Amino acid sequence: MAIPRAIHWEREVAATPGGGGGRRWFGARGESQRAEAQAARDAAAAAFYELDTAQRDLRISIETITAVDDSPAARRTAADFAALGQRIDQVSHDYITAVDAHDLDRDDLDGATAGRARMDLTRAKDELLRTKAELDRFAQGLGPQLQQAETQLARLAPAVERARQALLAATYALEAVRASGLRADDLAARLAALSPELTKLNQGAGQHGVQDTIRRADDVLRRAEAVRGEAERLPERAAEIDRRLVSLRTRAQAITTRAAGVEPVLSELRRRYSAACWQDLQPVPAQAERDVARAEAKLKEAQTAREEQRWPDATALLTTVRALLNTTDEAVSAAGDRLRRLDEVSFDHQKEVERTRFAIRDAQRLAMSGRSTPDPRHARPLDDAVGRLERAVAGLEGRHPDWWHFLSETEAVRQTVGRVVQEIRDERGGGR
Repeated sequence: MAIPRAIHWEREVAATPGGGGGRRWFGARGESQRAEAQAARDAAAAAFYELDTAQRDLRISIETITAVDDSPAARRTAADFAALGQRIDQVSHDYITAVDAHDLDRDDLDGATAGRARMDLTRAKDELLRTKAELDRFAQGLGPQLQQAETQLARLAPAVERARQALLAATYALEAVRASGLRADDLAARLAALSPELTKLNQGAGQHGVQDTIRRADDVLRRAEAVRGEAERLPERAAEIDRRLVSLRTRAQAITTRAAGVEPVLSELRRRYSAACWQDLQPVPAQAERDVARAEAKLKEAQTAREEQRWPDATALLTTVRALLNTTDEAVSAAGDRLRRLDEVSFDHQKEVERTRFAIRDAQRLAMSGRSTPDPRHARPLDDAVGRLERAVAGLEGRHPDWWHFLSETEAVRQTVGRVVQEIRDERGGGR
């Protein structure tokens, strides 16, 4: 409200007893009218003061909302407050005009003039009070917006401070890592990239807005904590890579030794069993030699990456080495396992047959449980399993039976039976 307020207050002081010169009074009637007019002036002044105070307080709330919220709703609120401010300016102007129009302290004030002054000042007071009521209703409607804005402002300073502290902690962690001899160049680059963000945080919400500043502070906090965490874990990460290098070298050497024993196993398989039992294992020695050589080459690359402190590269290379050695280990183990299983089944294949028949009978009992006839969805694959087992047993006739085919068939039959059992249990008991 850009209207001077000093004049009428000075006049009111001058109008108080002892505040000015002598005064002549013209009877009790005139004195009463003057007193009523002065009372109306005082009531209007009080209403004016209350409206002015309320407007000042509400302006702070509006500024809080617009500082935090730039949404259409917040802009409408600011526009509505500006329109209400124009209304306040008008009634305040009318009040000042009424005060200036009537000098209630002059000696020759007559009763008619005092009456008109009382009416004008009372009317000004009523308008001030009505406008104050409008302002109060407007303020009450701001509750949710103001609460949200104050919550955001309450978050601002702590969020910025947390971001600053996180950057400081990341800096200290990086310095400690470098002091141990680790360069951590990638972490240093990531930390340096946060410097412009810190500058914007220091410039404050007045320049960048409250919400953007809070979002920036949260982002800086997250990124700085990530750098700090990785810096603190870096010595252990380096040590873990060193351990893996040693472990995988040892494993590669062990697999090389074991791979040398595959050829004698293949010779035994070729001597005692038909080609179908061992043909798929023929490439194992050569493939194992190639895979181990590749693994050793990757280990050298991983060692170089470790020395250059290219941690992601070193980790990726070691993962490749591990996969190569796992595949080679399985292939080397398969030859010895094949010979053992073939020896067992050729000595006594009835154990394998009974094991498979037991699985089929157990599934058949489950399929018939609580039923007079089995569900065709379950009975059909179980009947097929019986036939498949019988054909596998019949295939053992002859001078050189394909024992590996027999083992593969019985294993496949048990897998089929197992799927049927799981389906029945899922349908009847929710997978129990």
